[in-house]
Amino acid sequence: MPGSRGTGAHPGVMFRWGLYGGLGVLAVAATTLAVYTARAVLVRVLIALFIAVALDPAVNMLTRRGMRRSLAVLVIFVIAAGLTAVFLVSVIPALVHQFQELIRDFPGYVASLSDRSTRFRQLTDRYHVTAKVQALIASLPGRLGGGVLGFTRRLFGALFNTLTVVVFVIYFMVDMPRLRQNVIRLFPKARRPQASRIADVMVDKVGSYTVGNLLISLVAGLASFAVFATLGVPFSVPLAFVVAVCDLIPTIGATLGAVICVAAALLTTELWPTTVVVAIFFVLYQQVENYWIAPRILRSTISLSAPAVLLSGLIGGTALGLIGALMAIPIAAGLKVVLGERLQARDSADADTDVDADADLSPPAAAGG
Repeated sequence: MPGSRGTGAHPGVMFRWGLYGGLGVLAVAATTLAVYTARAVLVRVLIALFIAVALDPAVNMLTRRGMRRSLAVLVIFVIAAGLTAVFLVSVIPALVHQFQELIRDFPGYVASLSDRSTRFRQLTDRYHVTAKVQALIASLPGRLGGGVLGFTRRLFGALFNTLTVVVFVIYFMVDMPRLRQNVIRLFPKARRPQASRIADVMVDKVGSYTVGNLLISLVAGLASFAVFATLGVPFSVPLAFVVAVCDLIPTIGATLGAVICVAAALLTTELWPTTVVVAIFFVLYQQVENYWIAPRILRSTISLSAPAVLLSGLIGGTALGLIGALMAIPIAAGLKVVLGERLQARDSADADTDVDADADLSPPAAAGG
């Protein structure tokens, strides 16, 4: 009978649904395990994609002037690699030399500050700061290098990771239009024009923010180096490098760099006038950067509120460390573009609905004659 056939087929249907559900759970578990196992490689790929997106506006600028994309990618990559090499060759030797001098002379600076400040001497004597600092400095080379074998392993590992990122950056830069088209094809056909427009805006904003943030940090480092060299602050190159790196960190980076440099100036020079002038410089420079330099360099990017910047930096830093904190802000700016597009589309749809409703409720026109 039909009823008995339907009843007999029910366990088979339940078995198939259970089998499909179990296979789905296994697929999700296997995918999660694969992502966790390959997380280091995926992080490098994500960094490479981020760099490629940051450089894509420059490539598009050359392609709009009639240059083939492959040649434009080559030109931008050579320029970026050349600037990076010049920066490293100019900064690294002085940075290493002055950092070694700082490690060697640090106990003497602590002793000199103890002689100048009775309160500081009491603190160092009570908590044995000098002995602890000397022990830390003595163990620093072993911690950093782990011997010749450890240093060699770290060096080759860094070179391999850098080469991997560079290869992926070149691939993403060359195939960026095709990658964007493939992503847009994931959306329904009716929404593809809007998705394409959002993707274009996100790429432009992310690239502009990243390049602009690097320029702001470079200006901060150069300005700090000029002040340190003028005042005769020792270790001006490492301190200026610290300022530039810290300035990349959102919200608290500039203040952190200023605190480190003021503490170094206090440790290595006199309180008046050098340390006081350094502190005044950082207070004034942060105002100039916040209200004059940054708005002009980042005028084409999306402004985010301070809570959004802080929350994005904390989430990115928790997920991927310093790299994640640097990537989180432009990604948040891109998401703001998406949200703005969605809200604008919803408001337009609501306005059209209200117009149609008013048209339906309006009384019909009286017939003439």
